[in-house]
Amino acid sequence: MTHLADHYRAYIACLNDQRWDGLGSFVASDVTHNGRSFGLDGYRRMLISDFETIPDLSFKIALLVCEPPYVSARLEFDCSPKSTFLGLAINGRRISFAENVFYEFRDMQIVSVWSILDKAAIEDQLERHAPFEDTQSSNS
Repeated sequence: MTHLADHYRAYIACLNDQRWDGLGSFVASDVTHNGRSFGLDGYRRMLISDFETIPDLSFKIALLVCEPPYVSARLEFDCSPKSTFLGLAINGRRISFAENVFYEFRDMQIVSVWSILDKAAIEDQLERHAPFEDTQSSNS
């Protein structure tokens, strides 16, 4: 693996350890996320909010491809959001899903992030594990 791949792994460790003061070592001050200008402070706020919504959030690298200045990864999550996540009422239930994400680096800092979460996988889990509905009472 390249030096950039190792640097990316260190970035993921920074996220998992919630070392927000160290985020600037990995993320540029002018970072964009899905085409929107976030800046480092906005990016940090987004991540902090993610951890507040999902206290057991942990980023796991399932697949990593590095072709400098780009890194792409498939990240896997197995977690329990406290309430609503991606507009879905999770309410503490355990869900598993993946994120496919591409990063562009400049001078070893992330300048652009393009991310897609597998919301369909979450919807499928919620549907399969929906609470039992009493069809008898609705037919009476």
